[in-house]
Amino acid sequence: MNRLPVIIDTDPGIDDAVAIAAALFSPQLEVKLISTVSGNVSVEKTTRNALQLMTFWQQSVPVARGAAAPLLRPARDASNVHGESGMAGYPFASSEQCAIDKPAFLAIYDCLLASEEPITLVTIGPLTNIAMLLAQYPECKPRIKRIVMMGGSSGRGNLTPNAEFNIAVDPEAAAHVFNSGLDIVMCGLDVTNHAMLTPEYLATLPGLNRTGEMLHAIFSHYRSGSMETGLRMHDLTAIAFLVKPELFRTQACFVAVETQGEYTSGTTVVDIEQRLGRPANAQVALEIDVIGFQQWVTEALALAP
Repeated sequence: MNRLPVIIDTDPGIDDAVAIAAALFSPQLEVKLISTVSGNVSVEKTTRNALQLMTFWQQSVPVARGAAAPLLRPARDASNVHGESGMAGYPFASSEQCAIDKPAFLAIYDCLLASEEPITLVTIGPLTNIAMLLAQYPECKPRIKRIVMMGGSSGRGNLTPNAEFNIAVDPEAAAHVFNSGLDIVMCGLDVTNHAMLTPEYLATLPGLNRTGEMLHAIFSHYRSGSMETGLRMHDLTAIAFLVKPELFRTQACFVAVETQGEYTSGTTVVDIEQRLGRPANAQVALEIDVIGFQQWVTEALALAP
């Protein structure tokens, strides 16, 4: 099987850790690079967390530290959801690996150029690094197969009434990416709010494998749902789309990112009814097969050590 080469741009983050696990041990995917960004917690912490995960799984995927703040705005985080460290609850060993000595946007560029085939960018954090890449090296676009992102919403938000966190943290970066002309798949809150792991499944994780034991420990500190009612696996939907796209119903839509609104900054305006008369610039996931997703998660995490 020819594995799909991917770069994961991430801000770990508890659900990021699950997404990285599913990608690393998927027989369909080859993770070429992990780049970090400020988001769920500071970039110092997201980089440390990514490196600790590589050490935990004994993986040699290079990690590149990315943007410490959005393009034009002060940094904000989601430590209220992920805890102060971003991955509290498990005694990770100090990493044996260091981040590579170049900024993330340059590391992504170099990885794209070194690849024999175009690479899929999987973005599960704010889009700052990707906007910097496209601004500095627009000639790299043919080397990008597509962008599969967790971000946005066609309806309500989870940071503001209308805006989803990953987009709202750096709306200018998101606007640049949506205006890039690249092939984009948007897995937003329309599907991620339904991508739940049940309490019954969560209870089985400690006995699954070492990864399950670790995830169960950090899930106890995750505030997107609860261990008693189920947990939302926002970022994991982007990996699910790569591996099992048939789980999703998507629609080609024009998506604009609001950057100016006093109350609506960071909102993804998804023109489902084609009222704006603009050509589609993204495939927007609108529905997910929840049972199928849960079955896939069970299979994916069983492949981890």
